Amino acid sequence: MAECRKVAVIGAGASGLVTARELQREGHRVVVFEKSNQLGGLWAYNPRVETDLLSLDPNREIIHSSLYKSLRTNLPRQLMSFSDYSFNCAENGNRSNFPEHEEVLKFLNEFANDFAINELIRFNTEVVRVAPVEFGGNRWIVESKSEELSSEEVFDSVVICNGHYTTPRVANIPGIRKWPGKQIHSHNYRVPEPFKDQIVVVIGDGPSGLDICRDIATVAKQVHLSTRSSEIEVSKLDNYENLWNHSKIDHVDESGEVTFLDGSSIHADIILHCTGYKYDFPFLETNGIVSVNDEGRVVGPLYKHVFPPKLSPCLSFVSIPYQGIVFLMFELQAKWIAQVLSGKVLLPSEAEMLADVEDHNRQLEEAGIPKRHTHRLHPHEMEYMDGIAAQIGMPLLDAGLKEMYWSIYKCAREVGYANYRDLWVFENLVQLSL
Repeated sequence: MAECRKVAVIGAGASGLVTARELQREGHRVVVFEKSNQLGGLWAYNPRVETDLLSLDPNREIIHSSLYKSLRTNLPRQLMSFSDYSFNCAENGNRSNFPEHEEVLKFLNEFANDFAINELIRFNTEVVRVAPVEFGGNRWIVESKSEELSSEEVFDSVVICNGHYTTPRVANIPGIRKWPGKQIHSHNYRVPEPFKDQIVVVIGDGPSGLDICRDIATVAKQVHLSTRSSEIEVSKLDNYENLWNHSKIDHVDESGEVTFLDGSSIHADIILHCTGYKYDFPFLETNGIVSVNDEGRVVGPLYKHVFPPKLSPCLSFVSIPYQGIVFLMFELQAKWIAQVLSGKVLLPSEAEMLADVEDHNRQLEEAGIPKRHTHRLHPHEMEYMDGIAAQIGMPLLDAGLKEMYWSIYKCAREVGYANYRDLWVFENLVQLSL
């Protein structure tokens, strides 16, 4: 007979919502803790920004979402669906293959309504401590705060779904302490208007950096994009007259000058850090069993990025890996956790899981992949998802979805990130949309 557990889910974003559904489907009793007044997590746009624009002040009011107003998805709507709940529904519109963030939030709200997840969520309730119950037989105490009132509750299991796009990482630039200009992290970027007539240096050429530098270029005097590479030569970017591509920053100084490794330099008003985020679980107490290392970029040890071997299955994480068909990945991880907790699926022994983690780390090292990319799935994202599907007896990922995913990568390489969403064509799109 399947085991029924009382399970706390932390976070009501996409990963938390699908986790709650899968746990409930397995017969578990679910409570979802959400510190804001609405679901959606990352996808709930908030025009407010933090008072500390670099988000370094530990006493600041933290704004969870990092969405900027112009954001569109990196993946087409066909790859933003869950396995049994499509993003192609007529009520979600069909204006673009790559939806704007408002459409994603609408989709998640509809998902929550259709599966009665809202009634499981405690809104405006922040989790402030998660810790094992002493002599509690692998149970967990969850301390939460709502309207200045604190409460403690004991759960059989906890699933952490709080996302990893809230705590910024900031570039360490020689001379930055004396540099007189304004600094901001992309976490606090919303609209381009504050950058009007300014000379802006954007650090980081990932998806957000490339989106934001073009957004700012519509109003700024000049925008200079600094990449991680030391070999890039200064050049105009795309068809913009005021947007330049540079190598990595060499140093800045008290005169306001920013000097690049390519030998060029400019006098900048603003440095905008599009330098990524840290994993952060300030509420989690495990006595060092689970830790966040490498400047906030590695959580471990985690078996398959989900289960801490020593604390499994009672503690687990959804959404730690990045790059891939993420909503489907969340769903697969959630199904795996739910079935492990009900006893339908067994995990390997603690020793076997630790050995698997060590083997994964060794493979990265032998391939010359920096430790900071421990949780990056690319180019093995399909193998990862198929591996979890096999664990829970599900079919392997649809070949058409895999083909669509890789066609996007190919298009982005050929035409550039700035243009692929407008130029991408997939000849099997109609069949996959049916």
